[in-house]
Amino acid sequence: MLHGHSILNGCSTPGNGPVFSAFNPAVGAPLEPLFHSASVADVDRAAQLAEQAFVVYSRVSGRDKADFLRRIAENIEISAPELIDRAHRESGLTEKRLQVETVRTANQLRMFAQLVEEGSWVNACIDLAQPDRTPLPRPDVRSVLRPLGPVAVFGASNLPLAFSVAGGDTASALAAGNPVIVKAHPAHPGTSELAGQIVARSASQCGLPAGVFALLFDAGTEIGAALVQQPLVKSVAFTGSLSAGKALMDLAATRPEPIPCYMEMSSTNPFIVLPEALDTRAAQIGKDLYASFTLNVGQFCTKPGLVFLPHDHSADVLIAVLAAQVEAADTSVMLTEGICRNYSSTLTARTGHNGVEVIARSNASNESGGASITPTLLQTDGTDLLNAPELAKEVFGPATLIVRYTDREELLALARALEGQLTATLHASEAELAAHADLVAILERKAGRLIVNGYPTGVEVCHAMVHGGPYPATSDSRTTSVGTLAIHRFARPVCYQNFPQSALPDELKNPNPLGIWRTVDGTLTRDPL
Repeated sequence: MLHGHSILNGCSTPGNGPVFSAFNPAVGAPLEPLFHSASVADVDRAAQLAEQAFVVYSRVSGRDKADFLRRIAENIEISAPELIDRAHRESGLTEKRLQVETVRTANQLRMFAQLVEEGSWVNACIDLAQPDRTPLPRPDVRSVLRPLGPVAVFGASNLPLAFSVAGGDTASALAAGNPVIVKAHPAHPGTSELAGQIVARSASQCGLPAGVFALLFDAGTEIGAALVQQPLVKSVAFTGSLSAGKALMDLAATRPEPIPCYMEMSSTNPFIVLPEALDTRAAQIGKDLYASFTLNVGQFCTKPGLVFLPHDHSADVLIAVLAAQVEAADTSVMLTEGICRNYSSTLTARTGHNGVEVIARSNASNESGGASITPTLLQTDGTDLLNAPELAKEVFGPATLIVRYTDREELLALARALEGQLTATLHASEAELAAHADLVAILERKAGRLIVNGYPTGVEVCHAMVHGGPYPATSDSRTTSVGTLAIHRFARPVCYQNFPQSALPDELKNPNPLGIWRTVDGTLTRDPL
């Protein structure tokens, strides 16, 4: 049942801030109930409860944290019909699409549960004492990853389950042993409250301190800013626009104690097709590329927004296939009316730029109201893009820009000019890849994930996944927000020198009671000492 209230200390807590509504973007109509924004005092209380919970939760065993994460996953699956129905009405996303997202949300919680239950993720490292070493003896030195403290998580607009209240940031922060305070996204507050109730209930069922989780509502930016500046908060995770992410980074950096911010913000995900691939697969690539850049109405952070094609006949075939699909496309509903307006204004500015040509627009009538739009296909020349790098900025929605390059040297120049990206895709034969090793080397420095003969949309949740990249794709290119490596964002190494066995964490004790992999004097082993 929805109350429209924040969740503090495990309980529904009315806020005394501004009141706001969720909206159905398909029709532009408000949804009940009214939601009450939290206050700065609520932020302080949530942080104090989280700090108190940290004293206990940071010492909880990997097995108990795993039980907590699995309980959240189970309760999400039990409540899936209600979650999916509310998310559908708040986001305009199809129920089928949300069913997939629900499965992903539960699976990533279980993935982190498995990780912390096994326990080796803590990178335990032991250098045994060498008292007889000359000219100086070596002390006993041991290190292990420990949680940071309360973590602030900002829900994302485009993934109301998998990157929101119980999503990957929350899962990885909880797995590392940190309490989490979530700032709910105002575009899907009902979905957020339902998910928040699930996490709070799961904590209670597992006997954990209620302060291990809190959910705060806000229609504006005051609560998010207060949360980042709250002295007890030790880290921030955010997925959203570059402007909002940069503003939060600036707030975190100007605190008396600056804290790490893990921001996913902006990416155009360059998609490069080399001649041999065009000669053999132009039509198929065109068909699949259309599906990729319009998936979820172009509202995925991995949407291919720049498509690099040579000036040749095979590229013309690919473009014709793309254009035919764009012209035949029906209207689609974006996540919010605000996102829809921003898409339209950004597209208007882009199409008004000298050197940018509209190749295709949908012939569908756009009179359904709400946040409905149609896809657009644009084209420019490589020289124009080099002279106007702003054309490479992200357009959040179902539009992509084809960039025609003249030769290999211009393609390399275009690649060097790219900003940091989440992904970079190459369609090429194996021989072409070998011949373009210099291009691959450039892209390695530009993106967190390189894809060959595939499509960037669809981020596999697995141990090896990297969903990050150089700025402005993210704030820290060394990290990922998807996959088990995401846990390292919310932990730091702590070294214990000459500690007696009884005072060491279990991960560092000689008998290795947890049976984890450890590095002992430079050798990876599970053996006791």
